[in-house]
Amino acid sequence: MTPFFQTIFTRYPIKTRRILEIFPGFISWSLIFFPVWGSILIPQVVAYSILFFDIYWMYRSFSLVITAYAASIKIKKAESINWLSKVKTLENNKKVTHIVIIPNYKESVLKLIETVTSMATQTLSAKQIYVVLAMEDREEGAREKAKTIVKHFNGVFGGIISAYHPDIEGEVKGKSSNEAYASKLAYKNLVDSKIIDINFATVSSVDADSIFDPQFFAYLSHSFLTDKNRYNKFWQSANVNYNNFWSVPAPVRAFAFFSSLWRTGLLIQKDRLITNSTYSLSFKMLADIGFWDVDVIPEDYRIFFKAFYKLGGQAWVEPIFLKTSMDAPLSTTYIRTLKNKYDQERRWSWGVSDDQLFIKWWLTVPNIPFVRKTSILYHVLVDHFLWPVNWFILTIAANIMPIVNPVFSRTTLGYNLPKLAGVILTFCLLALVAMIIIDVRNRPKDKSLSKVRQFLFPLEFMLMPVIGFFLSALPALISHTQLMLGKRLEYKVTEKV
Repeated sequence: MTPFFQTIFTRYPIKTRRILEIFPGFISWSLIFFPVWGSILIPQVVAYSILFFDIYWMYRSFSLVITAYAASIKIKKAESINWLSKVKTLENNKKVTHIVIIPNYKESVLKLIETVTSMATQTLSAKQIYVVLAMEDREEGAREKAKTIVKHFNGVFGGIISAYHPDIEGEVKGKSSNEAYASKLAYKNLVDSKIIDINFATVSSVDADSIFDPQFFAYLSHSFLTDKNRYNKFWQSANVNYNNFWSVPAPVRAFAFFSSLWRTGLLIQKDRLITNSTYSLSFKMLADIGFWDVDVIPEDYRIFFKAFYKLGGQAWVEPIFLKTSMDAPLSTTYIRTLKNKYDQERRWSWGVSDDQLFIKWWLTVPNIPFVRKTSILYHVLVDHFLWPVNWFILTIAANIMPIVNPVFSRTTLGYNLPKLAGVILTFCLLALVAMIIIDVRNRPKDKSLSKVRQFLFPLEFMLMPVIGFFLSALPALISHTQLMLGKRLEYKVTEKV
């Protein structure tokens, strides 16, 4: 079948791409309107589908509790281990180097200094770390800002260099094209100049607000040196939004809560763990696959799938059981903060634009383990396709049927549907209570925070039915629809305060 699909995609490159770009939005809109037209034509099917989805959501809720708790235990254990001592017992431990690329645009000097400081204070010698400030040349004052940071950390690291990414025709402005430029410059300055040995080097894609655990690079060194498949590996820590957890408005804090637990739980889910936001990989592998792509905005999933298919399915993501703390969106006013969060969700949900490429590779690239490639793609597609749909099914689908088909609502199933759906979703509250307990144990303690405010925190989740629509379902639905119409997304950086 692979040669057949290769022929189809080669003969009709634009048509096949557009069909696959329309596909996610078509599925999402079809599922959203299914309770409306289905209530008239096939009401029983709709009713059972809603109940099935509610049960599925309850399963996902308790699964998150279990995975987040299990990963939290592993993180606590890893935090108690002296990773530097373990690294020092390994051969070639002095040869290991870590290139850290920090793509940024309009970030403040103080924010960047805070991030770089978390690398300067690692238990591993900072001389084994090389920092690359990936600036955008179009940013006014970028060179002065970079010079200030380089001067501040002069002599601390093995090296600290600045890259100024120019606007290049054919490229998409954003993190991926910036990193591609910076990583190639790092390769030229460090590898070609024989300053580092690429066979003992990792490269990390680091968001400008990432604060690493002090043992991160010692742990990464140990994982790298002890892994026989190190040249086919990514490494991912738990990216949690704890930097400003209590400074952001309640709607943003609720999303930070769920996002932190979700990314923590992913660490123990094997092939469900895909690179996100801040991650590391073999520098040799990055060079072998041709660095990051320049025609994409969300680069984290793309770089994993690119490596996976270029290496014949021989690419894996290994967990680093430590927390990397990041900012939740925050601006100077309440409304601007919500707008920041909305823009962030738009950018994240635009990851659906890569699904057409992932499906194409799944159909056309030969000699890839079928079960593994199918499992990975399935989970990505389910997460992307249901992103704008979840809210509609969980909040209004069961209540639409009596309005659209009042006759069916007088049957036993129709009458009991809203009640059954309510009972199932009520059980999800038990999962929420467990999540709150896990989160409290995971989050750093803030002694300045009043006990009253901490006690009232669970009440903020009463906002979820409203903010879930405006800050998750709506931006995702717009991204799906925009992709259907063949329009592109303009990159908007998340403001940091």
